[in-house]
Amino acid sequence: MISADQIREHMEVIAVDGSHVGTVDHLEGQSRIKLTKTGAPDGKHHLIPLDWVDHIDKHVHLSKSITDVHSQWTSMN
Repeated sequence: MISADQIREHMEVIAVDGSHVGTVDHLEGQSRIKLTKTGAPDGKHHLIPLDWVDHIDKHVHLSKSITDVHSQWTSMN
């Protein structure tokens, strides 16, 4: 089970295929990670659910491919 308190600002988020997804801005509530807009392909913040997190070490590792993440994340301004 993933504990949200393991996730810190500026941690890199990595897709299951090893692709860089983004960088943690902060937790949005108890169930989503908000990514920084810096480095995002569209220059916007994106939200990803904690349910997508497979494991955490010095990075946040997701259980989805970069293609799935980009098609399913929530965009914000």
